[in-house]
Amino acid sequence: MKLNRIVVVGGSIAALTAAETLRIEGFDGSITVLSDEKVPPYTRVPLSKSALAGRELEDDLTLPAMSDDVDLRLHTRAEGLDVHRRLVHTKEGSVPFDGLVIATGARARTVGHRRGGERVLRDIEHSRSLRADLATASSVLVVGGGFLGMEIASTCRELGKDVTVVDREPPLERLLGPLVGARIRDAARMAGVRIRVAAGDVELVGGKTPSGARIANDEVLEADMVVSAVGDLPNIEWLLGSGLRLNGGVHVDAWCRARPNIVAAGDVAVQAGPDGSSRRTPSWTNAIEQARAAAQALLRAENAAPYRPSHYYWTEQFGLDVKMVGPPGSDGTPTISEGSLDCPPALLEWHTSGTAYRVVALNHGIRPAKLKRLVPAHHSRSVLR
Repeated sequence: MKLNRIVVVGGSIAALTAAETLRIEGFDGSITVLSDEKVPPYTRVPLSKSALAGRELEDDLTLPAMSDDVDLRLHTRAEGLDVHRRLVHTKEGSVPFDGLVIATGARARTVGHRRGGERVLRDIEHSRSLRADLATASSVLVVGGGFLGMEIASTCRELGKDVTVVDREPPLERLLGPLVGARIRDAARMAGVRIRVAAGDVELVGGKTPSGARIANDEVLEADMVVSAVGDLPNIEWLLGSGLRLNGGVHVDAWCRARPNIVAAGDVAVQAGPDGSSRRTPSWTNAIEQARAAAQALLRAENAAPYRPSHYYWTEQFGLDVKMVGPPGSDGTPTISEGSLDCPPALLEWHTSGTAYRVVALNHGIRPAKLKRLVPAHHSRSVLR
């Protein structure tokens, strides 16, 4: 079927990249982008860092504008999908398509405070709200010790706040392994952050807006401000009843296709692995790379190259710049191939059968492209099986 009208649903970097790629690949039909955001696409990377600290203005976060021949409709939420009649339903009416890119991303997961009102950080409005609250808070409790939670903790300490991080496991250990995780936790403690590992579930307490968290033995950790950073949930509710396979995200094949004329990319997409397993890869790099592959597949089907994630991640916190290629995990013991972990820069490599499947650079000047070349793509995928 010839594609004359392509609709992109989402206002993220994946949506912007997909629209740009369609034009680069020579698509000259109509492109309509439906975004439920009030502002044009922006980078989310600084939201927990320079934007939260007030060093970077919101206008500085805006990504390059889409070309004039792309119809960007802001504040337009997709509310349903009819795959047979090829319609995306919104409050403003139904938008027809020949090809569809689903790039609706994900929203912040919450701990589940019974009165709601949890502070989270996922979009520009969240960052604005947290920054305003920080102006009057002297203490902050961050629930969640992943990349985002620890970045928020780092920024809050930079702003002179009293900071505690609580999680059910040592922060960053599951993502980066015991050695690197411990090194970053040491840096956090040196910066004045208190780290608490809860023996079980963490329960938020307080009024409508949480004022603390209850952990084991009914101990309550209190703070002027509580921020939940416990992961995300893909935005797939608008697709219920569409007939697409939805289980933790939009399931796609190796070419990012949910159906021959429907692709998905970014945090909303779940891709089948070579062993039949499926997983989301919620990262900035994946959103860009997957959106390019999805747009190409929409135009060229299996004549396009199948998508192979690079599994590249990075974070900046407590004076440490961390870049990683390969699957997150705490397995194995790394070899320090360059420098020193105690006094970075350092380059750490995890090997199996003599080949690296994960590499972490700590305050190391290596460029991301070179870092990626240290981990053969096929080997990284085999470890994920």
